[in-house]
This record gives sequence, structure tokens and C-alpha cells, in this order.
Amino acid sequence: MKVLIIPGLTLPEVSNDDLERIRAAAGPDAEVRVTGMKAAHDEVADADVVLGLVPESLFARARCLRWVHAIASGVDMFLYPGFRDSEVVLTSEKGLVGPHLADHAFGLLLMLTRQLATAHRYGADAWNHRPEMRRQEIELTGLTLGCVGYGGTGKAMTRRGTAFGMHCRAVDPEPVETTAEVPVVEGVDGFDSLLEESDVVAICCPLTRATRDLFDESAFARMKPTAYLVNVTRGEVMQEQALVNALSERIIRGAALDVAPREPLPADSGLWQLDNVVMTPHTAGASQFRASRNIDRFVRNLAALREDQPLEGVIDKQLGY
Repeated sequence: MKVLIIPGLTLPEVSNDDLERIRAAAGPDAEVRVTGMKAAHDEVADADVVLGLVPESLFARARCLRWVHAIASGVDMFLYPGFRDSEVVLTSEKGLVGPHLADHAFGLLLMLTRQLATAHRYGADAWNHRPEMRRQEIELTGLTLGCVGYGGTGKAMTRRGTAFGMHCRAVDPEPVETTAEVPVVEGVDGFDSLLEESDVVAICCPLTRATRDLFDESAFARMKPTAYLVNVTRGEVMQEQALVNALSERIIRGAALDVAPREPLPADSGLWQLDNVVMTPHTAGASQFRASRNIDRFVRNLAALREDQPLEGVIDKQLGY
């Protein structure tokens, strides 16, 4: 078996200790190679397993590929027709990234609800704006958090929401596992009522054909005028101009975003001009634990592959998650 490791943004390097673990899991006759993307085009021809990104140009050169393990939680970049319709198994770190994404989401949300972004923007002049800032501050206790998607990120969001004293609900297209925070997960037919009743709407879903542009003008119109939108997963779930309109016309109260409909978001986007938006440049996925969690899963999956056992984190390539 040949295992090809292609480091990237979320897995910039593989330590010697981790390489030894990977070699042990792959077996004594396995060849394990670490390579950059350019050299990978030569190495991939006889590779059985890839840890990393496999763009269409690389996949076209792969003759023996059986399994790819992504180093990203979102896998929409893998779903070009050739790979999507192939027999190659795709796994990812889905379910492993929720804690740090949820930390980031609540950090952004609190920048709005507690006027932290406003105070930072004013600097020393903030003392001259205390009354107006205090009038804008709200407490999360008793508010409703609605999660669109109830995988790892949605579950982590509701754990934190419950700790803040929020009521939590969620919708998901699949019959996902329920939790103490959300004992009943509604199907997509509950989407409209979730938008209408939630004070904070959190986008926690992957980017698929069904979710692209899901948050359009009609979706924002259903939300409360006092509601906040939070998105740390995929920006293309939102329609940019519809979002700009909803925020500028105060159809919704604010947005806390780590992702944008276009990335990098150009300076001429209307989102940069709004004082009821806080944004970070798609950095919510960073964590000191992320790489090690994903390597651990990859090592377990390598051992399972050798024993012809089920793999963790398998993606349904037709559904996109």
C-alpha cells in the first residue's frame, strides 16, 4: 500500500512521531510519502491512499486510488463529477471541528451583543459613547438559538448556547442524533418556523446543492428584525446582496461572520461598510488540537482499512456530507 500525504493550510506539517504512527498503522510493507502538491502529481499514479486535497488535475493521474482523507471539514472542493461519481471513498474530519468553530462563533456574536466591536472601533472615545452603547447591549439569557444543521458544529453551538441560558432548536435534513440541548431535531420542513422564532440563527451546515444560496431575500425576511445571523461554516450558503440588503435596511439586527459568499471578500463589498456586521477572514477553523485530532482519525482509519473494517467520517459524495 502506498500512502501519500499532502500537507495544507489545516495540516501544515506532519511530525516524525505522527509519521511513525501512520507507518505503523499502514503496515510493514507500506510506503508512506510526504510531498507538496506539485510533486504529488508525479507521486499519485500508484498511490492507494491520500491524506490531503485532491484537485481534479491530481485525481486524473491517480490509477490505484482507493481512499482519500480530507484535511478540511468542508468537502465541496472534492465534489467535481469525476471524483464524486467514482468508487474512491472520501472521509473527513467532520464531527471533530465543532468546538473551536463554536468558540469562534460565540466570540463574534458577543462582539455584537455586548458592543465589544463598537468599543474597539471607538478606542479612547468609547467613554463618550457609553449611554448609546449600553442601550444597544443585550443579554443572551432566555433567547432562542436556532441551528441550521445539527452535526458537530451545531451540537457544539447548542452546548454553548445552553450554558448562556439560551433555548435551543435545530433543523437537519438527516435523522441525526439528538442531544440534551435539542431533544427533538426537526426536518427541513421546520426551517421557516426556526427563522421566524429564533433570536440567533446559526448556519451550521455544509455547502451542498441544497444549501447554496439557502439564505436569500425570502429567508432574511422571515427572521425577526431583532435577530442576529451567525455563520462560521460556508459563506456560499448566503446570497451576498440579499444579506447586504437585510443588514442595511435593518431587516435583521446584525451578522457575525467568519465566512463570506466570496472569498477573499473584496474591499468593494457592501458588507465592509456596515456597522452591524463583524467579520473575521475564515479563521474559525484554527485550533491547536485540530491537526492532532485529524491525524488520530486517519491513523484509526488506516488500521481499519487494512482489516476491512468501516471507516470513520465517511462522506456521502452524492449528498456532499
